Amino acid sequence: MRNRNEGKCTAGVSVRINGFLSNILYSICIVVFASLNAFSQTTHVIKGRVTDASTGDPIPFANIAIKASLYGTTTNFDGFYQLNYNPPADSITVTYVGYDNRSKAINASLTEQVIDVQLAPGSLQLREVKIFAGENPAWAVLRKIVANKRVNNPDNLGAYEYESYNKIQIDIDNLSERFRNRKPVKKMTHIVDQFDEVKGENGETIIPIFISESVSNVFYRRDPKKKKEVINKTKISGVGLTDGSLTSQLIGSSFQQYNFYNNWLNILEKDFVSPVSDNWKLYYDYFLADSVYNGASYDYHIEFEPRQEQDLAFTGSFWVDGSTFALTQMDVTVSKRANLNFIEKIKIQQSYELVEDENKYVPLKTRVLIDVDEPTKQTAGMLLKFYSANSKFRINAPRDSKFYDTAIELKEDYMEHDSTFWIKSRPEALSPTEKLTFQLVDSLRVLPVVKTYTEILNIFVNGYKKIDKWNIDIGPYLFLYANNKVEGHRFRLGFRTDPGFSRKWIFSGYGAYGTRDNAFKYGAGMDYIIDRKPWTMAGISYSKDLERLGISAETIGPNTLFGAFSRFGAFRRAYWQQDISAYFKREVVKGLTSSLQIRHRTFDPLFPFAYKTHPEAGIDSPTKSAFDITEINFESRLASKETFLQNDNERISMGNGNSPAFTFRYTLGVKNLLGGDFSYNKFSFNIKQSFRTGVIGRTYYNVTFGLIPSTLPYPLLYTPLGNESLFYVDNAFNMMRYFEFISDRYVALRMEHNFEGFLLNRIPAIKKLKWRMLATGKLFYGSISDANLSLTTTTNETGQEIQTFSKLKDRPYLELGYGIDNILKTGRIDFVHRLTYLNNPNVQPFAVKISFWFSL
Repeated sequence: MRNRNEGKCTAGVSVRINGFLSNILYSICIVVFASLNAFSQTTHVIKGRVTDASTGDPIPFANIAIKASLYGTTTNFDGFYQLNYNPPADSITVTYVGYDNRSKAINASLTEQVIDVQLAPGSLQLREVKIFAGENPAWAVLRKIVANKRVNNPDNLGAYEYESYNKIQIDIDNLSERFRNRKPVKKMTHIVDQFDEVKGENGETIIPIFISESVSNVFYRRDPKKKKEVINKTKISGVGLTDGSLTSQLIGSSFQQYNFYNNWLNILEKDFVSPVSDNWKLYYDYFLADSVYNGASYDYHIEFEPRQEQDLAFTGSFWVDGSTFALTQMDVTVSKRANLNFIEKIKIQQSYELVEDENKYVPLKTRVLIDVDEPTKQTAGMLLKFYSANSKFRINAPRDSKFYDTAIELKEDYMEHDSTFWIKSRPEALSPTEKLTFQLVDSLRVLPVVKTYTEILNIFVNGYKKIDKWNIDIGPYLFLYANNKVEGHRFRLGFRTDPGFSRKWIFSGYGAYGTRDNAFKYGAGMDYIIDRKPWTMAGISYSKDLERLGISAETIGPNTLFGAFSRFGAFRRAYWQQDISAYFKREVVKGLTSSLQIRHRTFDPLFPFAYKTHPEAGIDSPTKSAFDITEINFESRLASKETFLQNDNERISMGNGNSPAFTFRYTLGVKNLLGGDFSYNKFSFNIKQSFRTGVIGRTYYNVTFGLIPSTLPYPLLYTPLGNESLFYVDNAFNMMRYFEFISDRYVALRMEHNFEGFLLNRIPAIKKLKWRMLATGKLFYGSISDANLSLTTTTNETGQEIQTFSKLKDRPYLELGYGIDNILKTGRIDFVHRLTYLNNPNVQPFAVKISFWFSL
């Protein structure tokens, strides 16, 4: 990589005079220095490393200068520097934006000495900017950067591949005296004391809880756009974590990539605007801090800060090549003033390397620091550190498209390595602190108090309690207890086997009992992993349990919390169901997954219900209240940008980015097969997507089209999910009652737009609260055929009045809402208006719904 200081006459002094006068001064400067060097008899050398006093991380691009002289330099990306000078000199001064200045004395008797410096974080304020007549000179550079983004963006290359080394470390920091004096922490005192010895003269004490290294190969192809990472080796030491397949995939290169050429960078599931985005002028103020002649043109150093301090934007600086206008160094920070929760600071530093053959700059090294604030003064904070170094670039040599189908691949021998391998693979040797970290993390995790807290955290996150002796998990805890008017007190206990039992077979089951109905409910399942590449599974299951119409597992979807709470309360329209099914599921190609299921289930209602078995006979038709169905379900899902991780015996989706996901489902009901009472067809097509809507926030939509061109009793038709609770539910119609509408052809649309801080960040009295405004809209429109209506009856065989349903008329069901998110960092309030079908029984035109979740 070309040195950004080449041709620089001084260090620590910005050159701001351009044109003819600048060239004259530059030439004079070179002559003066040459003369001084000629008369010098002894050149002295100072070298060392500049680090952050609070995190221990190196500080790249810091200015090093000898007081009262023109000698100076800057630190490299890893914080190291070397400064050659001629005496006399008494001290060096280190400066860097966002840190307090620091000076250290020079030992004049030594011709070579090491001076390490630790800087304490200070103000992030840029230097004073003076405005003169005419345009800001930085703007002309920004326009050229944006105009050349398409050419300079590495993602627009035909293909590239490289080797990547990644290191991650997680520490506990901000250890207050009260925290240190807690009984569990006192048991770790010997760990703290050892770190006190290596933290440095001004450093703060930190306790490491995780450190990892990985080496992988990354492959990219633009057309079609695909990316793949093959993780070769991993080394992990962590409290509560092992060198398992999931963790080994997460510590690879795929999740440590930051491309500033994109308009938005997704960090911690938040969208941050790039300082070189197409809309740069809306978000940032810029200052041309330096323009350095490189022999052919000028390289530019630009500093910037957000126009609105609470926007998700950066403060910092970057260097840009003066001929290609490609980024060569990036140094950005997000402070706690931004509209984020629990985050003290985010810092990203990136350097680029010039690939001479292609004349392209590619990311060489990246360092990320995320400083998590302590929730209370009695607790501690956390530091997350990521380091990535890339090498052995190969440009524009694409591989076959099918090669990229597996986005993340873990080699079979990823755990087989020794110390020699890591010494060769590291771009630089481990620091004394890092060496000690690997030793002490293993000591920490065997402490009984740490093991206890780790186990509690695992139960909270996973919902299961591990029983290592039997290789099973007990749970999930959300379903352990419920209370409703049908079952009374319901107690449930379940289990599943873990990978220690088998890496092919997965067994699960549960049992439940109600104190009012005195009835046992139970279920069991068996799954078999046929292949992991491509992912292929098959399984069978059986259950006998109470369900309720309109709030089945199919309609609730992945919202397990809502599913658990739906078992409380009145539990209207309950019915007994026996359900036996078998399935086969396979990833056909990358992004396309298909499944086939055969299912038989019964419907035995506990509420008054009947349907006409011969509707053509009119009121004389016989009626029936229970039925059986046998159906074959085919489902195909296309999500081309979706990335999956394989966690032992399960596959976890990491999202589909900003791209839409499509799901098609077809159901064939077969009469007389295994006792099925009906023949029918059902079709549904779903599209869902989340995407950035420019400067105004993020939009999410979910739309489903459905058709049931068959004659069936209404429990087999489509029922949109209502919500009669106090809580706001994403995938429900929040002002619709349970089982209020039935349709056999329909469209259901759910939309939400979160403005983030776009509006409220600009109101002085409110912006400190970090509230985020949002808008929601939900629509359901459909109809029910006369043939299906003809099956309904008003009384059953015993003469009881049958509970009926509403049907949509000539207008859709519609509800609109607005709300405030991020209240006290975890709360959300939605104000929801129902606009149609206000004359239906027990309808509320307006409600306030609340919800809570952990949100950054």
